Amino acid sequence: MPPQFPAEPDSPACAFDAWLQEAPASGRERGRVWRLGSGGLRFAFYGRISTEGYQDPVSSRAWQPEAANRVIAGRGRVVVEFFDTGTSRSLPWRKRPQAAALLDAAADPDREFDAVVVGEFERAFAGGTALTVIEILRGLGVQMWLPEARGPIDLAEPDHRALLLMLGHQSEREVLRNRSRTSAAMAAQVREQGRHIGGRPPYGYQLVDAGPHPNKIHASWGRRRHRLDVDPVTAPHVRWIFAQRLDGWSAAAIARTLNERRVPSPGAYDRVRNPHRQHAVWTLRTVAAILANPRYAGRQVWNRQFTDLREAVPGDKRSSVGPVRVWNPRAQWVVSAESTHPALVSDEDFAVVQQITAIGVPQDGLARRYALTGLLICGVCGRRMSAHWTHGKPGYRCRHGHTSAHPIEGESPRWVYWSQAGLVGQLQATDVRFCDLQDAEELASHLKARDLVLVCGPGTLTVEAAALEPTEDAEASVTPAAATAPAPRRRKPEPLQLALPFPADRRRRSRWLLSRKTQMVKQTGKTENPTGSHVRRE
Repeated sequence: MPPQFPAEPDSPACAFDAWLQEAPASGRERGRVWRLGSGGLRFAFYGRISTEGYQDPVSSRAWQPEAANRVIAGRGRVVVEFFDTGTSRSLPWRKRPQAAALLDAAADPDREFDAVVVGEFERAFAGGTALTVIEILRGLGVQMWLPEARGPIDLAEPDHRALLLMLGHQSEREVLRNRSRTSAAMAAQVREQGRHIGGRPPYGYQLVDAGPHPNKIHASWGRRRHRLDVDPVTAPHVRWIFAQRLDGWSAAAIARTLNERRVPSPGAYDRVRNPHRQHAVWTLRTVAAILANPRYAGRQVWNRQFTDLREAVPGDKRSSVGPVRVWNPRAQWVVSAESTHPALVSDEDFAVVQQITAIGVPQDGLARRYALTGLLICGVCGRRMSAHWTHGKPGYRCRHGHTSAHPIEGESPRWVYWSQAGLVGQLQATDVRFCDLQDAEELASHLKARDLVLVCGPGTLTVEAAALEPTEDAEASVTPAAATAPAPRRRKPEPLQLALPFPADRRRRSRWLLSRKTQMVKQTGKTENPTGSHVRRE
C-alpha cells in the first residue's frame, strides 16, 4: 500500500515551517539524554560583551545562550536573562549594571530562578572574582553552572576550586598577553611605519584619507588608513604660538592674547570631540602642551602618557582609587624615524622652544618653602590661597579665580595678599593661643593638629574650623519619615568651592564643600594613593 502523504500546504513557506515543527518519525536518540521533569531547575542566564563598537552584540548574544543551553539541556530551562554590554571583565559584578541586577534579584526570597548559568567563564569572570560571586550566590541558595564544569559548581569539591583558580589565572594571562602584543605592535607601527594609530588630531591638524588599510582582509572590508594634514583654520595659530615663544613671550601672555583676540581654543574649536567642555578658553596649560608636543615637528609620537589605575592590589580594579594620566620618561616615548606629516615648526625651532621654559629651581639655588600651604582660605571668595614668593620672602595670595592667562572683565574684588611673616606676627599679637609659637612651621603644626584653617581677608584674619558638621539642632529637626526614607542616589557634584563665611553655630571636622546650588556635599577624589606612585611630568 503506498504511503499516505499529508495534503500540501498553501505555500512553500508554510510547508517548511510545518516540517520544522513536525516530530521525527523515529524515537531513536543518541547519547545520554536528560529529560525535563516537573522538578526542572529555573535558570537565570548571564552574558557579557566588552565593546559594542568593535563586537557584534547580536551574534554574541546568540552563541552565549546557546552554550549555556547545552549545559542545562534536560535539567532545566532559562527563564530570565541578564546581559551586560560595554563592560570589562575586570569590573566586579556590583559595578556591572546587569550583573548587579542579577545579584539583587537573587537576594529576593520570591526570585523566579533557582540557579545561574553562563555561556563561558571568561565572559563572566576574571581573576578571583568567580569565587566571590559563587560564595554570595551560595549564601542566597542559588547555584552557579559553568560550561567548563559541565554543570553546577560545588565549592566543597577541591577539584572545582582548582578549576576556578586555573580559569581565573588563564583569563588574566590572556589579558596580559593581548596587552603586551598590542603595545608591541603599536610601537612598531609608529617607529617603523610612522602610522597614525588613533586618537584625536592635535590642534592645528586634521585627519585625511591615506589609502586602503595595509591588511588585505581589513581593506576588503572597506577600512582605510588615516594620516595628519595641516588644518588651514587652526594651523596659523599654532605657528603664531611658536613664533611668539621664540620671541620670548611667556605662555600666560600667549594665552591671554589668544583669548583677547577671541581665537577658539582646542576645546571650543572641535566640539564633536569635546562635548564635555563648556565655555573652553585658552589656558597656560593648553599653550604649554602645544609648545611641548613633538608632533608639531612632523614626527609621529606614541606612549607619551599612560593610565595609572592606582591599584593597591595590582590587577584588581576593585582596589583602585581612580585612574590618572601619568607622563612617561622621554626615553620611553616611541618616535617615528622620519617625518610622517607636514611640520608646523622646524626641528631647530622646536628644540630652541624646549629650552625656553621656567627653571625648575630658583636662580639662587635655594629651595622655597611655604609652611602654610593648604591652611589659608580666602575670606572673599572661599578659595584656597596660593603660595607666592614676593620680595625674597614667602607669601600667599588669592586672585579670586583670575590667572595671568585670563584678563579681568568688569569690576572685581580686591585681591588678597598676606606675607607669611605678617600672618605669624599678627596671630602672635592678637591671639593668646599662638603667642608662644616661634615660627610658621610651629603654626602649621598647631593648625593641622586641631583641624583649623586661617580665613584671610584684606586686612582681616580669623581662625576657623576646617569643615562643617551639622549641629545637634539640625539633626533633631529631621523627621522620622525622612530618617527612614531610602537615601537618594549620589550624584557627581558640580565644580565646587569652599563655602564662606562659615556659620558660627557649626563645627567642622572633615572638609566639606558647597556647590553652586548651595547644597552641602562631601569632597571626593582626595583618597590617598595606596601605591605611593606620583604623577610625573616632563
